[in-house]
Amino acid sequence: MDTLNILYLVGALLIFASIMASTLSARLGVPLLLLFLVVGMLAGEDGILGIHFAEYALANFIGQAALACILLDGGLRTSFQSFRVGLKPAVVLATWGVLITVLVLGVFVTWLLNVDWRVGLLMAAIVGSTDAAAVFSLLRNGGVKLNDRVQATLELESGANDPFAILLVTGLIALNLDPAGQTVFGFLLLLLQQLGFGLIVGLLAGFLLSKLLPKLHLPEGMYAILIMSAGLSVFAATNLIGGSGFLAIYLSGVIIGNHKAHSTEHVLRVMDSFAWLSQAVLFVVLGLLVTPSNVINVWYYSVAIVAFMILVARPIAVYTSVKPFKFKDREIGFISWVGLRGAVPITLAILPVMARIDSAFMLFDIAFGVVVLSLILQGTTIPFMATLFKVRIPANNEPKEEHEVWVSDKASITLYEFEVKPGAFAIGRHPKVISSRVSPDEINVFALVRGQKLVPVKEDTQLKFGDNVWYAMQSNHASQIAQIFNDTKLDRRAIDDFYGDWLLSPSVKLGDLPFFTGVMESDSLVTTLRPNAANPSTNMWQQTVAQYVTANLEIAPIPGDTVAVNDEWSLVIKEVDNKGALRTIGLKRQDLPMVN
Repeated sequence: MDTLNILYLVGALLIFASIMASTLSARLGVPLLLLFLVVGMLAGEDGILGIHFAEYALANFIGQAALACILLDGGLRTSFQSFRVGLKPAVVLATWGVLITVLVLGVFVTWLLNVDWRVGLLMAAIVGSTDAAAVFSLLRNGGVKLNDRVQATLELESGANDPFAILLVTGLIALNLDPAGQTVFGFLLLLLQQLGFGLIVGLLAGFLLSKLLPKLHLPEGMYAILIMSAGLSVFAATNLIGGSGFLAIYLSGVIIGNHKAHSTEHVLRVMDSFAWLSQAVLFVVLGLLVTPSNVINVWYYSVAIVAFMILVARPIAVYTSVKPFKFKDREIGFISWVGLRGAVPITLAILPVMARIDSAFMLFDIAFGVVVLSLILQGTTIPFMATLFKVRIPANNEPKEEHEVWVSDKASITLYEFEVKPGAFAIGRHPKVISSRVSPDEINVFALVRGQKLVPVKEDTQLKFGDNVWYAMQSNHASQIAQIFNDTKLDRRAIDDFYGDWLLSPSVKLGDLPFFTGVMESDSLVTTLRPNAANPSTNMWQQTVAQYVTANLEIAPIPGDTVAVNDEWSLVIKEVDNKGALRTIGLKRQDLPMVN
């Protein structure tokens, strides 16, 4: 009995220490997942507690369950809008991208480690895919707003590439154990089986669950448990029939999350707790499993592999995968850099150990070193690289918090919280009469919080810096009001620098804008006009702003996309609706070189 209580105590303290360490993450600029690993290593064989943990089968069991939970939570938070801009490139990255990474990196690893090519390819396959836990955590909680095309592609890739990576590792383990018994045809058949069953079961289960959940009336705390148990059932059942359980549970989450109902909206916070617990347990266990002294013994291999992967293999894979979809070079550069490795490579590295492959322990130690270096080098530099590659979008149009309250099975009210920032337009205004563009009848003040206390809203109430206001209103007003609360002079200057000083309606014609009167009348500049890409005979000045941008963009539009009008002016997309239609476009004057 004492042994059992000791296990409870140690396990609980490790998780507690991991969560407490998370408070240092933002201050130190270190990815939270890395701190979880460090806690595990400090408790491990070479650490303070000296716990000897070598249960690879148990670690694999925990890893599979934790990754399934993380993918389910990621799917629940993935909107169909992400599929509009990122599905095709993400699918190519998750298949061809992983394959080309493994082939290119495999050649290098075979030479570097001086091993058989099968072992080299196996090492490359272990670290060849990006990690959903790392990508979801660092991109969604990193405080950086990326353009939708880049964010959607990275998230969908990380959620979809695990099946192919697992299949490659499994196939290469079999190739190492029984070279004569493996054929290319058999591998391709297994690939189609894994992806096909995973796709079909995931979509079907997600559809059925999305229809079932609104019909159930359970205590609120039960819905999250129901969704989690259903997701794990889909995961296990798909694996049993020979499909990819990871793909199935991710797709099920996507379908459920995009069919909003009273039974799904309030569970996201609970699911978020499940996902964080899964990440904490997974990384602490993996930290316990590794022996740091062994990792240090092969550190130079890990450094070389990370350097080659970041600078050569990943860029080749990304460029050949997404360039056909008209991605800009700066977007390709950033996606190449953010090829985050995390729990998946370490979990995959357990499989060769369990299969007793030669050099399996060395591969595990190298893979662990690759993950640590990836989290340090790539994870800590995301904000800097986002700015360097110009994929960062300035944002002041998001509320501080939002909660959806379902008042019936089919009707809900959304509460939005806004905080008055220093120098914001909201200062001195009445909470009800906040904007001339929003009628007071369309918004309802739910609460005004000042100094942590509720303040009654009277006719002479004026907002002050630091106030928090809760509104009940329609979502299409949230971005407008957020700008009034968030707009500081510094924010406005940054946004004007990005989108331009003038905002245009998509329906206005280019020729009606006074900025181009001289250009249209000047014969010397007529040759610089850009005709409609779809119809070269069409005069661009007769096109609306939206028509001109769409014709010259050649890709699904997102906020931040820029189309040049001439050498002096360009159009920058600021807002796009859920169907991809342009809502607001900025007109930006390019910086002209000074003439002496």
